[in-house]
Amino acid sequence: MDWVESGGGPLLLAPASQLAQWGGVDDDDGPVETWGDYGRACAVEGYIGLVSVGSLDGLVLGDEPAMTTYLPDERLILRWSAADSEAELVAAAKKAAPTAPWEEHLTWDVDGPVVLIDSAWPGSSPEPGNHLLVDLAPSRYTVRAAYVEDGSNWMILVHLTP
Repeated sequence: MDWVESGGGPLLLAPASQLAQWGGVDDDDGPVETWGDYGRACAVEGYIGLVSVGSLDGLVLGDEPAMTTYLPDERLILRWSAADSEAELVAAAKKAAPTAPWEEHLTWDVDGPVVLIDSAWPGSSPEPGNHLLVDLAPSRYTVRAAYVEDGSNWMILVHLTP
């Protein structure tokens, strides 16, 4: 399973068609709010939020810089807060998803595949070996997020429903 890590800030699911429009950190002098596109991603409060990426929106995965992957059969983004093993975490996520305490909701329009990247990196050259193509069908998605603890497995779940 492929995971994407953050250098300390939020991750971004950017439309593949608009990825090159994401600038990442333009200049890291001054307060984070002035750091270009990365600063806009950092301004998102909570687990999820939208920011413009070219002519579309990207989905920001905020709150903490957790390792993140995508479970396509469940249309579930899994963010690793704590776990003893990947296998246990994935099993716990699949078990938790149907009854998770969904706290945040938004609507997200996508035109096709999206790319999960560290928001600090420019989309024109994502960090080698640290990005993930997520094959989504063009649609309007309801996106919901929840924090779940199941024994030693702690996770943030983000569910996409077309």
